[in-house]
Amino acid sequence: MIQAKPRFLSFEEYLSYDDGTENLYELFNGELVAVPPESGENVQIANRLFLVFALLLGTDRVRGHGLELEVRGEPRNRYPDLTIIREEHIQLLRKRNTIRLSMAPPMLVIEIVSPGELQRDRDYIAKRSQYQDLGIPEYWIVDSQAETVLVLELNGSTYIEANTFKEDALIRSTQVETLNITAAQIFAAASPAEVSD
Repeated sequence: MIQAKPRFLSFEEYLSYDDGTENLYELFNGELVAVPPESGENVQIANRLFLVFALLLGTDRVRGHGLELEVRGEPRNRYPDLTIIREEHIQLLRKRNTIRLSMAPPMLVIEIVSPGELQRDRDYIAKRSQYQDLGIPEYWIVDSQAETVLVLELNGSTYIEANTFKEDALIRSTQVETLNITAAQIFAAASPAEVSD
């Protein structure tokens, strides 16, 4: 017997759905689209960044790929690779790890570009537009192919390209001013000698 795919008329209907798995889905035109697993390289980069931000802000303020953002347009939700949330979000996210449109936006979202033209367009164009619409103050696009970190800052209601960081350039953030990491450190795996120092 073939089971019909669920169809959702509202985001609230989707939020009450539980298929009994830990799968992540984007809600696209009322239907669930499974979010594919991240590449090993993207996970490594996200882990490095998680550690840097967690040491500065504490682990409660840094959320990995499982944090869901309700957005306008299609799909109706996104899962950034890394999100820096506000203090007020910690309590609001205890039951469900979803930032709704009715909540304040997170401080910063980071997307790590996956290989392929479709994925590049999604991170550089579609997600940029949706995150801008939410009023997220800062959006990083971490591009491992180009080994660059593009930092976009909200200026009024529009993102401006504040800077593109590469190699040994120290990344600057208006949202986390004590940040101390270079683009090279994000993309280079730690050698055994660096780990033991």
